[in-house]
Amino acid sequence: MTIYQNLIAGEWVGSDATKNINPSDTNEVVGLYADGTAEDTKNAIAAAKAAFPAWSRSGIWERHVILKKAGDEIMARKDELGALLAREEGKTLPEAIGETIRASQIFEFFAGEALRLAGEVIPSVRPNIGVEITRDPLGVIGIITPWNFPIAIPAWKIAPALCYGNTIVFKPAELVPACSWAIVDILHRAGLPKGVLNLVMGKGSVVGQAMLDSPDVAGITFTGSTGTGRRVAAASIEHNRKFQLEMGGKNPMVVLDDADLTVAVEAAANSGFFSTGQRCTASSRLIVTEGIHDKFVAALTQKLETLVVDNALKPGTHIGPVVDEKQLKTDTDYIEIGRQEGAKLAFGGELITRETPGFYLQPTLFTEATNQMRISREEIFGPVVSVIRVKDYEEALATANDTPFGLSAGIATTSLKHATHFKRNSEAGMVMVNLPTAGVDFHVPFGGRKGSSYGPREQGKYAAEFYTTVKTAYTLA
Repeated sequence: MTIYQNLIAGEWVGSDATKNINPSDTNEVVGLYADGTAEDTKNAIAAAKAAFPAWSRSGIWERHVILKKAGDEIMARKDELGALLAREEGKTLPEAIGETIRASQIFEFFAGEALRLAGEVIPSVRPNIGVEITRDPLGVIGIITPWNFPIAIPAWKIAPALCYGNTIVFKPAELVPACSWAIVDILHRAGLPKGVLNLVMGKGSVVGQAMLDSPDVAGITFTGSTGTGRRVAAASIEHNRKFQLEMGGKNPMVVLDDADLTVAVEAAANSGFFSTGQRCTASSRLIVTEGIHDKFVAALTQKLETLVVDNALKPGTHIGPVVDEKQLKTDTDYIEIGRQEGAKLAFGGELITRETPGFYLQPTLFTEATNQMRISREEIFGPVVSVIRVKDYEEALATANDTPFGLSAGIATTSLKHATHFKRNSEAGMVMVNLPTAGVDFHVPFGGRKGSSYGPREQGKYAAEFYTTVKTAYTLA
């Protein structure tokens, strides 16, 4: 079987390899992918540092053309790359193709942004002096991405980094190297100069640590667990480097008495269970007022009974497998914790078997939960959702905000008054009204508050805040 190698200084570099296993069919090896070393990482950083002077001064048309080529190829290969994504991560094929299309759109957007780079020219308060305010690229960017969005998240970090003239050392999650390798291969063939984009696949404790230890990495953008994010922050402060963190969430979906029941159930089911609940924006706390609580639980349970859990590539599948055995154990451990805490298991919670061996788990719904339970406080990252009964809107808002996280929040209501108040007073970076808490457009800022995020927002024109540094220049006329 071919070993997919790391890309360092424009060359494909061999090393030991690890198997990429299909969670929908554990008998299938998706591919063999390089297991990089600390030395590989140091070489990649050196290559990126050497390439930075030329790339940072490259023409905007060159950057535009490369990013546009990448976006076009990803779109042309959306079915192929979507199937690859479904095989390695376990998203259903429609979800995987949708994520691939989003990656293409991100590259298209930043291809356009490369042509819209701008600054300011303003007068000084002193006579005969002009002031120019511009943005310079940061330098070598370390990119560390998670397994749950294996093509979209790499895209929304790589595209702006290149657009604004930075060079890159990229470490994808160990579980999902295939889509990352494909993106890097596409960009490499699109004409990136040697050393501008370097891929080092491997263990976080090896590759990631080597990136954190290097004084030559000017910025690190990280998406992953809260614990690892804190380590990224501590190491970055030591080197006085810029860092950007996207971490956990325990996102609330409020359902008020006046909600359209059908809209509320669809939003809750999508938020909590689609993509197997493996989204940082997933809503795992459903905060429901008394008047609609019983009807909502009955309708949501009825909806869950119709959802098909099966092989991600199989037509008609609504929910694919959990990503791997370790995450499956985390999910089942939390289901047991919920039982022990006194929540009522209203639906699911059982391991299931299918035609192919995989990590299949029924969507799990707890009722009679409180906001103090661990299942309501800690991120599970699986298809496990709790319903918390509250008296009224005021209690619902207070409960929604009572969390160490603040990424996404939603409300189902037909009241303009409550929708407006919730948007203004929700302590989350993103707020949805009568929509799932997951699902953000590619051209708008993505990020949260409190323990969910640190640093500038990702995506859209706001990405410039992280990937550039502001320069102020004075000229005597």
